Amino acid sequence: MGTYLNPGKQSFQMAVNSEIFVDKTQMIRYLNTVVNTQQRYVSVSRPRRFGKTMAADMICAYYDREADSRSLFLQRKLSLSQPLKASGKELQWDTYLGAFDVIRLVMTRFFKKNKTVQEALGNLQRLVVREIRKKYPETECFAEDDLIQTIEEVYSENNRQVVIVIDEWDAVFRERISDKDGQREYLDFLRDLIKDNYHIALAYMTGILPIKKYGKHSALNMFTEYSMIFPRQMARYTGFTEEEVKMLCGQYGRDYEMVKAWYDGYEVCDTVPPDPGHQEQRATGLPPAANRYALYSPLSVVEAMITGMIKDYWNDTETYEALAEYIRKDYDGLKDAVVLLMDGGRVKIDPSTYQNDMTTFHGRDDVLSLLIHLGYLGYDVQENEVFIPNREILDEFKVSTKSSEWDGAFRQFEDSRKILKATWNEDADQVAELLEEFHNRTSNRTYNDEAALNS
Repeated sequence: MGTYLNPGKQSFQMAVNSEIFVDKTQMIRYLNTVVNTQQRYVSVSRPRRFGKTMAADMICAYYDREADSRSLFLQRKLSLSQPLKASGKELQWDTYLGAFDVIRLVMTRFFKKNKTVQEALGNLQRLVVREIRKKYPETECFAEDDLIQTIEEVYSENNRQVVIVIDEWDAVFRERISDKDGQREYLDFLRDLIKDNYHIALAYMTGILPIKKYGKHSALNMFTEYSMIFPRQMARYTGFTEEEVKMLCGQYGRDYEMVKAWYDGYEVCDTVPPDPGHQEQRATGLPPAANRYALYSPLSVVEAMITGMIKDYWNDTETYEALAEYIRKDYDGLKDAVVLLMDGGRVKIDPSTYQNDMTTFHGRDDVLSLLIHLGYLGYDVQENEVFIPNREILDEFKVSTKSSEWDGAFRQFEDSRKILKATWNEDADQVAELLEEFHNRTSNRTYNDEAALNS
């Protein structure tokens, strides 16, 4: 067992041994359908606390040829799955069990604020190459710090393939947020390492952010992205489902409705590929509708089950510290949108312009799109609307809007509520009184003027 090459099953075994383990092993059933296809490049982005690392540990344990994981997976849902047909062949649950070398990279170990991207990449390559050379001492490698060439030589000579699992892939964008040149160098390295490399049977990346875009293009455009906005076939594996949380509440004797109010609310929708043999499609001529899932924050649910305390378990992470900074950016009415969201409203957005980083914002919608990926907002893909998903997240917004700079936004919202109610009730005297009050607060006191009324 190595640190980077064939890391084994121990990490996943510890997750299975935990007091609460929610079985998501059927995710591998889907991944097996893309192994050794053009869709073998998989990028999964989720907020913190949503099980990204455990999923990466599970993938390593399954594909690692040295892990001896059959007994571990025989006890999971994956082994009970029906075979799938893909690429013209039938895939059993264990078709690729222990079939590959696995390279596991946790990028936060390499990208530190006191190191340049070039230094981090050099260190990463030396450490991984050293383990590969120990495993295959007969193969002469091109250079000790050239991982790309090493994989080419080793796996060509030994007629083997490798699965690459990259956790916290976006660390460079969070640790070195202003280093644009370094970020491009990092993306170029990943592209050269992975793209069009037939030695790689599967590349699986996970992080908080989707893949960074420069304009409308990406250096990693070969990846299929499974995000909080469009999780595709990964939808039900993104968090705890309603069924799973009900089961846990029954086991631990917890109030399900209370748990739902605090931790539910992340609405996601999968995509269903056309299936000519599907009964609904035969009857209607249309493919079956996509499935919608109500997802719960996994870590918060686990804490609530174990402690019996229903409260805010959101961690004080870098994303929490940034929330107040992001929502105070008053891009074309961002503050007004936040106040509306905190009142239970929904806001339509266009997430297509967001550049998938934590610094490039051109308007309100870019900031709100980032908050979806950070887990601070839910997203309704059918209506293109964002909303605050639950009481736990609402508490975070309340803490982040306590400063006096928010007083005006909240007051304006309450004023709008008053005048709307008076208008709805056809109370002309109340409407006139409120208009006069608002008019007297503004610097533009001209009557019969559109600008004055607008202010």
